[in-house]
Amino acid sequence: MASKPIKKAAVTPAWFNKAAALPYNLRLSDFESAMRDVYDFLSDTNQFLVDKGLPRLDETLRSANMSGFLSDMLTDSLAKHARNMARNTYHNGHPDLLVGGVYPNNSVKSGTDGVEIKATGKKGGAIDTHGARDQNMCVFVYRLDRDPNKSVHDRKPLEFYQVFLFGVTVADFRNNPRGTLGTRTSTLHKEGVKKLRENWVYKEP
Repeated sequence: MASKPIKKAAVTPAWFNKAAALPYNLRLSDFESAMRDVYDFLSDTNQFLVDKGLPRLDETLRSANMSGFLSDMLTDSLAKHARNMARNTYHNGHPDLLVGGVYPNNSVKSGTDGVEIKATGKKGGAIDTHGARDQNMCVFVYRLDRDPNKSVHDRKPLEFYQVFLFGVTVADFRNNPRGTLGTRTSTLHKEGVKKLRENWVYKEP
C-alpha cells in the first residue's frame, strides 16, 4: 500500500527577476535548478523518514545547522549547473563558489573570484558573517513550517522565497559586539542590506 505523500515545494518561474545583474555568466536557470535539487532531496529524504515514523529533516535540524546544510547543498548544485563555477575545496575557504580554473585545484583560503553562498531563515537577507570583506554575496531566504498543531502531512515544505546577489564591500558592513563566549561577527548595515536587496534574483511578490 502506497504511503501518504508529504508536500513538496515548487519553484515559481514568475518570481525570477529577468533584469538581475548576475556575475561570472551565472544564469537564472542555474538558480532555478539549484532550488529544484534541494526540493527534490528534501522531498525524497522526508518521505523516507516519515514512512519510518521519524520526524522530517526540517524538524530534526536546528536552525543554524539547517542554514549551513542548505548553503553547502546550494553551492554544490550551482557548481553543477553553472557553466564555469566550482565548489571551493579549501576547508572553510572563501568564497564558497569559485570561478572554475582560477585557483589551483579550485582551492583557496581567501579568494576574490567567486560568490559566497548563504542561506537564512531571516526575511530580507540580513545575516551574520565571520568578517567584513569585499565579496559577491548571494543569500537564499527560506521559510519552515514547524507548526506542532499540524500533522506532518499538513505542514508546508521548506521553501525559498527570496534570493539576493550583490557585490558588497567592507564599507557595507558593521561589526557586532563580541560577548565573552562569542566570536566577532559582521553584518551588512542598513545601506549595505539595501544594496543587496536591490539586486534581487528571486522574490515572492
